[in-house]
Amino acid sequence: MKILYAIQGTGNGHLSRAKEVIPALLNRAQVDVLISGTQAEIVLDYQVKYKYKGLSFYFGKRGGINFFNTIKNNNILRVLKEIINCPVKNYDLVINDFEPISAWACKLRSVKSISLSHQSALFTKNVPKPSHYDLLGSLIIKNYAKCTYNYGFHFKKYNDKVYTPIIRNNIRLLKRTNKDHFTVYLPAYSDQKIIEVLSQVKGIKWKVFSKEATKYYQKKNVYIKPINSKKFEKSLASCQGIICGAGFETPSEAIFLKKRLMVIPMKNQYEQHFNAEALKELGVPILKSLKKKHISKIKDWIASDTKVELNFPNETQQIVDHILYEYIIKENKITEVKTI
Repeated sequence: MKILYAIQGTGNGHLSRAKEVIPALLNRAQVDVLISGTQAEIVLDYQVKYKYKGLSFYFGKRGGINFFNTIKNNNILRVLKEIINCPVKNYDLVINDFEPISAWACKLRSVKSISLSHQSALFTKNVPKPSHYDLLGSLIIKNYAKCTYNYGFHFKKYNDKVYTPIIRNNIRLLKRTNKDHFTVYLPAYSDQKIIEVLSQVKGIKWKVFSKEATKYYQKKNVYIKPINSKKFEKSLASCQGIICGAGFETPSEAIFLKKRLMVIPMKNQYEQHFNAEALKELGVPILKSLKKKHISKIKDWIASDTKVELNFPNETQQIVDHILYEYIIKENKITEVKTI
């Protein structure tokens, strides 16, 4: 069986998950990798056969998406050309992690595809939903990379189509300690804004990983570092707690490492408000924004020692095997697959 595995390259979460999914797929089939998007720092250890600019969202500096940069840097004619040229017909199966080029290429050519992403879980049965409805956000999540079959990941197994998070093996092998710092990853906020707020929380060492910084520097009790995957993992494993956006991978890794967690969902990013609602139900404190008026809540969180206790077993191969088996049965595929 020949599989095209298509990955969204905006943000680091999809590529982090791919580091575990790709070897599980390779155990069962021939695999080619496609990535679209340009806003990730993670580098795959596997050959990428197709690289498209795709549709990328660009972070702002005040807690949300920069719509001007997003529109300016996305060329719809280029996107259409990428969709038309995407060779999905060359594969027995297309597996998609919220990647729009291959998803729309499949739709254009009536090729069945399987979504295996966090976004696939959000509108399924029993998953916590935000109290507000965002029509545009809902349309994006449902149609950005629409596939024939859907399997998802979330913080809990809310139904039989939802799996618990895939935790990277190098995170599983980290030695957990509790040193004197708190880790911060808020790519939608400027360094200046983070320093302005967190420097007011005295007596705490804040280690901030920044998309802006090109070199290390310190302002008061805030230590700014350029993003580096290895250093971030080390800081996460050794911190007292972490403040981050309400994405999926970083909160999942913090929970797995049994770290205190506080999240700030990005403005105009509906997916993060789904995540925030689910995390809130688990007992994770949520801040609406990073502002001085919320300093007392940050101090209360630091003074507490509440952690979410969840188990995320290593089931990547079982997940891949289940999906391939379901596909082979549903589609009545008589094709060569390594032993499942």
